Amino acid sequence: MSAAPILEPDPAILSAVRTLEAERDGLDTLRDAIAGPVGRDFARAVELASAARGRIIVTGMGKSGHVARKIAATLASTGTPSHYVHPGEASHGDLGMIQPDDVILAISWSGETRELGDIISYAKRFRVGLIAITSDPDSALGRQAGVCLTLPKAREACPNGLAPTTSTTMQLALGDALAVALLETRGFSPQDYHVFHPGGRLGAHLKQVATVMHRGERMPLVPLGTSMADAIVIQSQKGFGCVVVVNGAGVLAGIVTDGDIRRHMGPDLLAKRVEEVMTANPTVIGPGMLLGEALEIVESRQRSALVVVEAGQPVGLVHVLDLLRAGVA
Repeated sequence: MSAAPILEPDPAILSAVRTLEAERDGLDTLRDAIAGPVGRDFARAVELASAARGRIIVTGMGKSGHVARKIAATLASTGTPSHYVHPGEASHGDLGMIQPDDVILAISWSGETRELGDIISYAKRFRVGLIAITSDPDSALGRQAGVCLTLPKAREACPNGLAPTTSTTMQLALGDALAVALLETRGFSPQDYHVFHPGGRLGAHLKQVATVMHRGERMPLVPLGTSMADAIVIQSQKGFGCVVVVNGAGVLAGIVTDGDIRRHMGPDLLAKRVEEVMTANPTVIGPGMLLGEALEIVESRQRSALVVVEAGQPVGLVHVLDLLRAGVA
């Protein structure tokens, strides 16, 4: 019996692995730089940006410009007002978008990008804060910046060492690090994030339970002492597969679910009172909880409905179908 042929590794896969390894090495080098010699400058950049009374103006040319657009979008979506200004357009009127209260974040690997010249001059003339991201602190950009974030030298993934690959990955990662540091400095919360992300599945996760819960007459409420015969009628009418039991003061006492009914199934079930069948101390949530958190509770605890409680009293009910309709799952 002949041996199976040895398959040669696919060249495309090997190329992809080499690229990812090169970019990973670049990120490792960047991490070490931030943890070491660049750390103080990074802290100064965060301080300068967080103190800005205006916006963060992000700029760059070519591939650095594409990275700059993404960084501006990330900053804006995480509570730091920001927008991108194209260096070429800046020289033809868009400098008017930059105000003295703003801070400029200029990105250039070489630091000698000719198109950034007018923005740099404008920053110096009107005393606009300037943060540079460059690999050369002695470049034109690096020398003029109030804070220079020096990117460590790293091997491009391109086999010719020409196409920006590792370098742009490092620029992007440093921009993300800056955005997250500013987010944490500002105490930006998930609720704040939802203000800027109202659409899509992410927006659904960040909505609050109060926006989808059933309340008032829609709730299957019964008082202690209710017979199971009557409780089952209420359960069927409301269509949530449960009834919520309250005491005389309207405080939550328990919940009767389909599972509770099955466990107590017998000839005397309808004659029993709800307190004999109910689950006391059921899983409850607050109206301010995010839908994403509510979904996690539903899935981890295998609940089909959650009682929404405020000051001990049930104020709403959320069914798993409500979460699905809201687009959370």
